[in-house]
Amino acid sequence: MTNLRLAVAPLDGRVVRPGQRLSVWWFVRAPTARRGFLDGLVLDQGRLTAGVGGGLCQLTNLIHWMTIHTPLTVVERWRHTYDVFPDAGRTQPFASGATCAWPALDLQIENRTDTAYRLGLALTATHLVGEWRADLAPTRSYVVYEAAHEIATDLPGRFVRRNTLRRKVFDQAGAQIDDEFVVENHALMMYPPFLRNRPAAPSVEQVAGAQADREG
Repeated sequence: MTNLRLAVAPLDGRVVRPGQRLSVWWFVRAPTARRGFLDGLVLDQGRLTAGVGGGLCQLTNLIHWMTIHTPLTVVERWRHTYDVFPDAGRTQPFASGATCAWPALDLQIENRTDTAYRLGLALTATHLVGEWRADLAPTRSYVVYEAAHEIATDLPGRFVRRNTLRRKVFDQAGAQIDDEFVVENHALMMYPPFLRNRPAAPSVEQVAGAQADREG
């Protein structure tokens, strides 16, 4: 939370006017201990470890997810090389976020529209919250979805997960007018690829029925 609070402060309220570009690292700058950043979660070659400024991917994940629901254009985005978390409880498509690492892996967004956009960010006790606001009311809405998902093996015991993110575009009347490519992803899986959900505990009726079958 400390790292996120320090990173949110210089980004909250930034206005991206037509023709301008927003760079996360340009405003956040180096996340160093001298500036107050603490050790946080870092992914290093697929391993979970600690590092100064760790956890900031949560911020770039959020900004990227919001941006692909607007007419703004993502011009630099880096995907996670490793897939370290199974899908249990996932509410967004796989690989819909954006990783970051100072100074090379940045998230940059360009405004190719004719209206200004303002980035709003806030940190509550439990959530990181964000929004894009525009000078003009939106004329389009978007639904981002996953396509062409697959899990494949390139070497024995080594699995790679791939997908494509696309978005359906709707006009003000709610009619779909387009289906756009967003990004292609692939990541090396760091957990067994075909995890099954734990079966639910059998009910009394199921147990009784099974017992009757055995006795019959």
